[in-house]
Amino acid sequence: MSSSKNINRICVIITVIAVLVTVLFMNGRAFGITADDSVSFGYENKIFDDSYVHTIDIEIDDFDSFLENALSEEYTNADVTIDGETIKNVGLRCKGNTSLTTVSQLDSDRYSFKIEFDCYESTGNYYGLDKLCLNNLIQDYTMMKDYITYKLMYEFGVSSPLVSYCYITVNGEEWGLYLAVEAVEDSFLERNYGTSYGELYKPDTMSMGGGRGNGGDFDMKNVDFDKLGMENPFKENSEEKAGENNDGTEKNTSDNSERNTSGENNDGTEKNTSDNSERNTSGENNDGTEKNTSDNSERNTSDEGKKSSGDFSEGMPGGPGEMQGGPGGDKSGGPGGGPGGGMGSDDSKIKYIDDDTDSYSAIFDSAKTDITKSDKKRLVNSIKSLSEGIANSDTEAIESAVDTDALMRYMVVHNFVVNGDSYTGSMIHNFYLYEEDGLMTFIPWDYNLAFGTFNGNDATSIVNDPIDTPLSISEDDTDRPMFSWITSTDEYTSKYHEYFQSFIEQFYTSGYLNELINSTYEMISEYVDRDPTKFCTTEEFEKAVQSLNEFVPLRCESIIGQLDGTIPSTDSGQEADSSSLVDASTITISDMGVMANGGGGGDDHFHSRRDSEH
Repeated sequence: MSSSKNINRICVIITVIAVLVTVLFMNGRAFGITADDSVSFGYENKIFDDSYVHTIDIEIDDFDSFLENALSEEYTNADVTIDGETIKNVGLRCKGNTSLTTVSQLDSDRYSFKIEFDCYESTGNYYGLDKLCLNNLIQDYTMMKDYITYKLMYEFGVSSPLVSYCYITVNGEEWGLYLAVEAVEDSFLERNYGTSYGELYKPDTMSMGGGRGNGGDFDMKNVDFDKLGMENPFKENSEEKAGENNDGTEKNTSDNSERNTSGENNDGTEKNTSDNSERNTSGENNDGTEKNTSDNSERNTSDEGKKSSGDFSEGMPGGPGEMQGGPGGDKSGGPGGGPGGGMGSDDSKIKYIDDDTDSYSAIFDSAKTDITKSDKKRLVNSIKSLSEGIANSDTEAIESAVDTDALMRYMVVHNFVVNGDSYTGSMIHNFYLYEEDGLMTFIPWDYNLAFGTFNGNDATSIVNDPIDTPLSISEDDTDRPMFSWITSTDEYTSKYHEYFQSFIEQFYTSGYLNELINSTYEMISEYVDRDPTKFCTTEEFEKAVQSLNEFVPLRCESIIGQLDGTIPSTDSGQEADSSSLVDASTITISDMGVMANGGGGGDDHFHSRRDSEH
């Protein structure tokens, strides 16, 4: 009898322990514990020890030819030495979406790189890591916008890439300070979700990236920066020399309006002069290709009522016709979506179109894992359930489609840093969609234009960006279902605000974020100073960090006010009463580096192998 009682007690104790362990691991990151089915590698504490700047030396034959062919994004054999340890025969290529061509157009050689350890040898890896990204910190004079955001994401419980700084040399000669970022591929998925992980996608606009070579058609010189309220990087010190173009050629002065309306473009080619208005509304683009003329108004109004922050419908290759599609566009883009999931396409927004999996090419053509027909159908069903759940305020339907906790945490950090160069902006890119067992969430990617620097205009507007209608999303809109479910019910909105309150307490009230910025500055400042290829001067870096330090407390002050109701948390509320908004007029957002000044104030701010040899 006694033995039987002891056995029962033991069984009860084991059961209790099992329950406690399950609770702990289900809430893993919040307790500093990773999930039981996740995989631990060695690289987390090697290259991604973020307490110091790592060293990476790249040994590559004919580096000049490698740079000349950067836009092809083809792998080349190389040896890399990380913190003194050499890994031979790896694949090295240049990487990037718009940033890849932007580097070339800025007459720089400072490309981002990707190292594939198993490119030539299937068993190759670096302590379990299959691919490593080396980001060039373009458009980021702080040199830490990406780094800070990834750290906040990770610390707030979001599955996000590991990051650290590294100082790169090429064939023994200094190249510069880069950010090492864990590629969101096999090792990332195993580390976060275990060996039986789900499916991964990278929805993107057709001409803006989404994979190797997909940003090749982007030409930064075609962007209408004036319409976007941005500084033009091709103007010296943001002001063109009188009578000259930036390349020193004579400027056409036959028209004193904002645009040159003479019979020639500045490169000497014949210009379309059928319309002398600010925008060419003829049947052709300036390159001679057929133009979409379904809308001749000054701007595409398909998203009327949205904020203009980061709206690239004008000034991009092909204009609205190429990037938006126009009414009756290809089914893969949904209404106005454009073929292949162009800018603004419904599938890239994760919007429900119909039950046909072929209607979601922007998603499925960007699959990063091997997917089957059943995987496609499952994802479409989830997208449909999310849409129906939002329309009917049906929490059961929503929770069958999204990982509400994971996605809400992502959105809190994402909206805190005011990133218009992503899902909540107009370009609809720079995020990963992860789905497992029908539940969708986002994995963060590419925050070099965070902290309002995507458009870089009015600081007060950016600091007060409404948390309930972030960026280009209007409060009555379901155009971004992966966010709008949060404001579809009072229950979710209240939970979202609770998470925001926790975020503010964890990172701002505690002093963590201020310390993170300052300690990061202390760690990297000497490397920034000696960096021969950086996109800014050391003085601009110093000013940028100061601006970031000024921005953060003002942004937090505004969010605190939005949470307690003293500041409106929606666009319409702030438009109706702006008296309580936090004044950020002392900050110049572009000081932190914006899309329009990727190369500093002039071409002399960065090193180019075109001008000199090491």
